[in-house]
Amino acid sequence: MDSKQDPQILQGLGVSPGVAIGRAVCLSIHHLEVYRIPIPAADVDAEVARLRDATQQTRIELEATRKRAHEQLGDGLAGIFEAQSMLLEDASFVNRVEERIRTEQVNAEWAVHKVSEEFLDRFDNLESEHLRERGDDLRDVTRHLLRVLQGIAHHELSELGSDVIIVAHDLTPSEAVRLGRQRVVAFAIETGGPTSHTSIIARDLNIPLVTGLDGVADLVTDDDPAIVDGTDGIVILHPLKGQLAEYAGRRKRQGEQEQRLLETGSLPCVSRDGVAIQLMANIDLPEELDDASRFGAAGLGLYRSEFLYIERAPELPTEDDHVSTYRRFLDSMSPHPVLIRTFDLGGRKLAREVMATDEENPVLGLRGIRLTLARPHIFKTQLRGLFRAGVGRNLWIMLPMVSARDEILAFRAFAAEVMAELDREGIEFSRDFKLGIMIEVPAAAMIADVLAQEVDFFSIGTNDLIQYSLAVDRNNEHVSYLYRPLHPAILRMIRFVLDCARDSDVEVSMCGEMAGDQRYTALLLGMGLRRLSVSPRSIPEIKNQIRGLEVSGLAEATERCLTMGSAAEVERCLDSYLARQEPLT
Repeated sequence: MDSKQDPQILQGLGVSPGVAIGRAVCLSIHHLEVYRIPIPAADVDAEVARLRDATQQTRIELEATRKRAHEQLGDGLAGIFEAQSMLLEDASFVNRVEERIRTEQVNAEWAVHKVSEEFLDRFDNLESEHLRERGDDLRDVTRHLLRVLQGIAHHELSELGSDVIIVAHDLTPSEAVRLGRQRVVAFAIETGGPTSHTSIIARDLNIPLVTGLDGVADLVTDDDPAIVDGTDGIVILHPLKGQLAEYAGRRKRQGEQEQRLLETGSLPCVSRDGVAIQLMANIDLPEELDDASRFGAAGLGLYRSEFLYIERAPELPTEDDHVSTYRRFLDSMSPHPVLIRTFDLGGRKLAREVMATDEENPVLGLRGIRLTLARPHIFKTQLRGLFRAGVGRNLWIMLPMVSARDEILAFRAFAAEVMAELDREGIEFSRDFKLGIMIEVPAAAMIADVLAQEVDFFSIGTNDLIQYSLAVDRNNEHVSYLYRPLHPAILRMIRFVLDCARDSDVEVSMCGEMAGDQRYTALLLGMGLRRLSVSPRSIPEIKNQIRGLEVSGLAEATERCLTMGSAAEVERCLDSYLARQEPLT
């Protein structure tokens, strides 16, 4: 596979990890040529009829894709193609295309192309990244419809060789599903982010994906040798023999390491001196349940339920959507607990249909529990679904962004109204669930002793707690160096929350990124934390680390760390202690 051309190393954003080696196939779908062709007035009706026939054919093909996605990926991702099919039912889109054909007397292809451009401009100008990414659905539908109008059929993978790396300007969900289940080993694309549908599908299919590769589609021709490193976000075109050998070795080692880690799934999560630790999983999508089970998760410590909305936007999930999704989680993880966080829409996950308002600083605005209480007619559906799904199951309900006791009391009153409504309707539901809160606002951490009197459990969300406490936007490159989980103020807050939880017999876990970082595991256990919730694939490594620690000796080291005056001093103290630990044999 060695090429005579000089290698080109491109740095992008790794959004689906892993290493792949193959030959590039350039997908030039964004270059569909559409010409403006005048239509005689006498032929306009026939052109509209041609559009309607093509629209119907596109619906049929989308339904076929939806069925394949349902069989291979389940209901969640199959819903993407239902949403795309609905676009073809949307009068504001289809009627606008027909109107353009009639008023401008142009061909259907040109009308579809121009109307799509108008709609996409609106999507691109939305503040919400998640809603902007819904424009991908419109792009996908437009391309599909244009293919049908132009008589262009989808290419099949039977035309391609093995170990194919798809290179494209962008890649839509249906293309990711269609290509990703067969010979494709990686994707390298110019556009897209970690929360796009395409990125989600790539991770679910365990296919490396690098985005943010400006101009990559113009740098390759079909059959170019390539390497994709979805972990570090690197793509190498025309690699040398040495580079091929290096990445082949890395790929082999990753496979061997994952296999070794998988073997820890059945081992107890117990420290060297016999202290049991509960390792749970954070998930966003139902498809991650398999990984949670495979890697030995003892329950779900965080399901971000807003992804139910994000996957269906702009439609809200139905009550039955909630019930079926939550029951699947609860049954899969039984008898372990499943912590379902109520919608944390708002902030950067802004949903205009729910918010009904614009905010200058949405991250500090109407979000989390505040939005739940402000829009009860919308969140009642979620509560009904939760209560119905919890019957006979180990359901824990968690409220985000709580900053005062009054919010918990208001939620309890709201929940009582929903239960009374279910009672009147004769619908079976659960009263036997645990209610808890996220400790992610500094105010909540500082009154943890008060809040502990109102709830059954705490879950410490370190991402926002650190950000709000240190006044640091960790996504801001100018101040991100100040985002320090080991800052003494953060450690003291965490310690205070743990002490308050212990004194009030309230269970406590940590579900932020700090919990999944091996650099901090020993310190957190030394502070008394006994439940961590991390991404499924982080579980084996964290478990291996825990099994090698003497937890009884960590308390003394932790006390020393808590007397330090800076994050750097804490880090040196912690490193010094861990260096004296004997490795697990």
